[in-house]
Amino acid sequence: MGVEVAVEGLTKSFGSQNIWRDVTFTLPSGEVNALLGPSGTGKSVFLKNLIGLLHPEQGSVYIDGTDITKCSAKELYEIRKLFGVLFQDGALFGSMTLYDNIAFPLREHTKKSESEIRKIVMDKVELVGLAGADGKLPGEISGGMRKRAGLARALVLDPEIILCDEPDSGLDPVRTAYISQLLIDINAEIDATILIVTHNINIARTIPDNIGMLFRKELVMFGPREVLLTSEQPVVKQFLAGDRFGPIGMSEEKDEAIAAAEAAMQAAGISGGGTKDDFSEIIPQVQPNPGMPVRQAAVRHRQNVLNIINELPPNAQAAIRASIEEEDRRAREAPDTYATLFAMANHQFDYPGGGAPVGGAAVGGAGEVTEVIESPTENIAVDGATQQVSTMTDDTAEITKIVDGQDADRA
Repeated sequence: MGVEVAVEGLTKSFGSQNIWRDVTFTLPSGEVNALLGPSGTGKSVFLKNLIGLLHPEQGSVYIDGTDITKCSAKELYEIRKLFGVLFQDGALFGSMTLYDNIAFPLREHTKKSESEIRKIVMDKVELVGLAGADGKLPGEISGGMRKRAGLARALVLDPEIILCDEPDSGLDPVRTAYISQLLIDINAEIDATILIVTHNINIARTIPDNIGMLFRKELVMFGPREVLLTSEQPVVKQFLAGDRFGPIGMSEEKDEAIAAAEAAMQAAGISGGGTKDDFSEIIPQVQPNPGMPVRQAAVRHRQNVLNIINELPPNAQAAIRASIEEEDRRAREAPDTYATLFAMANHQFDYPGGGAPVGGAAVGGAGEVTEVIESPTENIAVDGATQQVSTMTDDTAEITKIVDGQDADRA
């Protein structure tokens, strides 16, 4: 199972230029997460801090309880074996074939024989759709193929933590869909903790369990996808819609004159070019392919959401209840196709305050699902209002806290 990754008060600068400050959140064990934000907000820099390639000026990065900002070089080397990293440009060795690039971590970190290495490498090559290209050099293939080779290399050690820096970069929409599905299937198989940095809104809306967003050097929000996807925060709504009208400008922050001119255009009915999707609804999350194990992260995630649902705005509550009802309907109609949804529809969740189930009735049978125990809570101030959120931590999961704005004060 994947391990928990927690950052506390993380601040990073290059010289006098501050990249982001006081970033605090937790990636729950075994769940899929996405980090969004406009270009230039330091998302890739954030990933490099998580694996110790860069060192923050302040704050801590805890990997399975160990603060890598304070550990020795030897300890950091061992901790990095938990990671599989897909870099933005693939980061392949130009003088090595794709086969040798993908085999490199196995040769570096294991004592496997070459026959064992070959079997693993060829399995991963086929998994990412590069069969027949393993003998080519990185310079002889397209950027998208290099990205897929980088993903294969990231997976060869069956990592507990997978970091993906813009996995869709350089890929066409069809292969982006395949890579997205692959990440969900991998999570179902090995329960790895996954963090995806992306600008792709379709990935953000359909793949992760939790979403965070960086803007103006701060963490705007981090928590269950259902909360961010129904957020009324202007910067979140603008980014998800891909609209030019809103707080985000061509440079990260608009000046007052541009903001006023755009507000006048918007009032006059001029389109900002964004999608007109209905964000009052939560579109279905991608499910593991038929034949995959039950995705335990999805079960834990639903409990996380149920723990906080009564504290969310009415529009978010309605959207979440409708989403759960839709998932349970799909489970009833196609239990063999949607094994994870079927397991959730039959799981005995804890409902805060002893409330009735949110979705439909159980559909018969029971999946082998990790029991999720009702968690203690604490109060935090969110947008001036006190909300009760879960703080449960056990050997398998931590309930994600909703932090809407970086200055949330614990009551």
